[in-house]
Amino acid sequence: MRILLVDDEEASLVLLKGILDRAGFRHVTTCDRPERAVEYFMQERPDLVVLDQHMPQRDGLQVLNDLRPVLPDAFPILMLTGDMRPELREAALAGGAKDFLNKPVNPVETRLRIRNLLESRFFQVELTKQNERLEEAVRRRTQDLEHSQLEMLVRLAKAAEFRDDDTGEHTWRVAETCGAVARRMGLAPARVEMLMRAARLHDVGKITVPDAVLLKPAKLTEEEFSQVRAHARAGAELLSGSRSPVIRLAESIALTHHERWDGAGYPDGLCGDRIPLESRVVAVADTFDAITRDRVHSPAKTMAQAIEEIESNAGRQFDPDVVRAFLLAVEAGEIVAPLTVRAAVG
Repeated sequence: MRILLVDDEEASLVLLKGILDRAGFRHVTTCDRPERAVEYFMQERPDLVVLDQHMPQRDGLQVLNDLRPVLPDAFPILMLTGDMRPELREAALAGGAKDFLNKPVNPVETRLRIRNLLESRFFQVELTKQNERLEEAVRRRTQDLEHSQLEMLVRLAKAAEFRDDDTGEHTWRVAETCGAVARRMGLAPARVEMLMRAARLHDVGKITVPDAVLLKPAKLTEEEFSQVRAHARAGAELLSGSRSPVIRLAESIALTHHERWDGAGYPDGLCGDRIPLESRVVAVADTFDAITRDRVHSPAKTMAQAIEEIESNAGRQFDPDVVRAFLLAVEAGEIVAPLTVRAAVG
């Protein structure tokens, strides 16, 4: 373990270092300029600082105050002093000193006090490492549980998609489109990644919509449309209560991705910036994928038709900024139509 000796008198440093050398301490650094104590501390990262109190240029209490911002919790400071005044010792203890060594120093007492402080420091460091290992184990276990929960929900969402999408890939395509749009909008990579994971759960509430309604080829009645609209709240309720940031975001998206920029959407009639940004991105991606694949009530539109429909709804159904980012991603080849549309166009 490393020891830093701070004293402005070189003779005192030589004496103290000699005592420690003879006691078997091999990692001892001396500092004879108290004003550089912090610099030495940051370079050496010692496990103990032995600090002289009486130094004319900058005394021990002042150096202790300099060191305080960089000291780890409960770090051992051994104060050397020949001054027995209680108020001085109280000030040193209040400043962070853990023990005192009287001058002139006794070699045996010096060795024992330093060994005791280093022993305490050693166990403190080991306890900190053990706590970090336990925290890492808990973090990994929590992450594993979150991944398992997310995987279960994604499979549930995919099961719902299989009912009106033969490939069951709608959620993945929406997620990829969301990623391309979000990157074009300048969102941070971590936020883009979270959006892509959460977007896969946007329609999990469809599991509650009856097949007779979801797969009906004719126009829906008002009552049937109400059942379809209910999937937004159902999905949010299914995802509610999680501590996972991804699933909390998915809950928000499930609830609000059918809201419209002009306030005419559902379930709450939110408008403009009151709709979460991620939900505004999902709204464009979801619509693009829905209209570029065959469905029971409508054939797939061409890529050009889909782009025209989304662009014409900017400022009404969709956030204009999201539409602009979508068009840039399409132009760059980052968003393509499903295979069925490409084959039909070809």
